[in-house]
Amino acid sequence: MNQRALIATAAASLMTLALVSAPVAAQEKEKCFGIAKAGQNDCANLAGTHSCAGQSKVDNDKGEWKYVAKGTCKDMKGMSMEEAKKMKS
Repeated sequence: MNQRALIATAAASLMTLALVSAPVAAQEKEKCFGIAKAGQNDCANLAGTHSCAGQSKVDNDKGEWKYVAKGTCKDMKGMSMEEAKKMKS
C-alpha cells in the first residue's frame, strides 16, 4: 500500500469514527433549565425571544438552558423542559 492510500484510509477511518461517536455523545447529555449564567446558555430560550447560544440576559433564568451530563441536572438545582414550561406559565 502506498503512502497516499494509507493516509486516505486513515482519514476515512477517523471521519467514520467521528460520525459514529457523535450520537453517543449527544445521548450522554440533557438539557437543564434554570442553571445557565448570563451569556452562557446553549441555545434558544422557551420564550422565543432569541434563538442562539450566549444570548441569555440574567443568571439562572428558568427559560434558558445548558447541556449537562445526563443525570446531573437535579444535582445542579436545574429542571427539565416540562418543569421549566410549568414555571414559566
